[in-house]
Amino acid sequence: MPHPADPYEDDDLDDLPDTHPPQPVRYAEQALLGALLLDPHRLGEVTGIAADSFSTAAHAALFDAISTLPPPDPAEHARNTTWLNQVLATGREQARGLTAAYLHTLIQVCPWPRHASAYARMVEAERARRRLQSAAEHLVQTVHDASLPHPVQTVLAAADALAAVVDDIASRFPPRAGVLPRTAAPPPALAPDYAEAVEEEQLLLATATAHPTDIESVRWLLPDDFHLPLHAGLWQCLTALARRREPVDPVTVLWEAQQRGLLNGGSEPGEVLRMLADPAGSVEHWGERALKRSLLATADYTGRRIEAYAGDPANTPFQLVVGARRSLADIGAIRTRWQHATGAVPTPRLRPAPTTRAGPPTTTAAHTARTARATR
Repeated sequence: MPHPADPYEDDDLDDLPDTHPPQPVRYAEQALLGALLLDPHRLGEVTGIAADSFSTAAHAALFDAISTLPPPDPAEHARNTTWLNQVLATGREQARGLTAAYLHTLIQVCPWPRHASAYARMVEAERARRRLQSAAEHLVQTVHDASLPHPVQTVLAAADALAAVVDDIASRFPPRAGVLPRTAAPPPALAPDYAEAVEEEQLLLATATAHPTDIESVRWLLPDDFHLPLHAGLWQCLTALARRREPVDPVTVLWEAQQRGLLNGGSEPGEVLRMLADPAGSVEHWGERALKRSLLATADYTGRRIEAYAGDPANTPFQLVVGARRSLADIGAIRTRWQHATGAVPTPRLRPAPTTRAGPPTTTAAHTARTARATR
């Protein structure tokens, strides 16, 4: 097969040094490309993938060349290498390291050309996993971007982008009910402004104790939005007393806390009284601050959880869709409360009809993470 001279002429791309051993998808890509080089007409059997579905630039260039060049006459293709020469020349425009030897290798390593559609499905599945992982990483990075002028809106937009990727994957790989990822949840992360968050929660509790009639105005705030279990418990005490229309002051809250067992964890009654006796600002202001932190923490945990799912190659696209949707339900729940708190108008997001019902929110992921942090 004649082709221009190149310093990589005798190199086989499969033998280039790599710090990591090839993953199974590498062999699926090679088998697919080999099948298409042997039987170009099988390109019509390959759906759902494009050049960017491949994990290497060389493979992407080859697939692009195969897809754009007119297919050869089968009889002519069996007798000569004219079409293969054209594929190589076109592919080398994007990947100079491609050689005739590597094309021969692809042809040799393809087990059965008639399995091209199965190989393509494997490539598509791996591409779906990479797309999901990239979108989840972007969500986490957005949460921690301190330069954002409107962090909540930007984070929610990133969450919507992640959900759109999940929907697209679901349209290609309809999830099977009950098939959840086996990957363990990531460890909880400590909030970068943990000390400030704790201080503001204390101000919220003290201000609510001094102005119990304002508690009704922040019904959207839940115990799960607090960083410390003690603070979450004291908020439950306050809301319970207000709901029962009983007297609210530091002493009555302390008594309610004792009845609920909140002091059994080593909290000193005197410290609780002092904390509840130092109000400042308004309940709604501190409540909105706490909810904002909870929303960002939930988005961070959701992103890292989906990132962990997508980073585990043992999870199928079906499992990734189910696990991602259940994780995203947590953001959906707290988004609704944020809209109630701020009066924001919900932005409808067009989504295809789900092929299976998403499960309920995963039991307040952000609070679970915070409780684990606080009890270390």
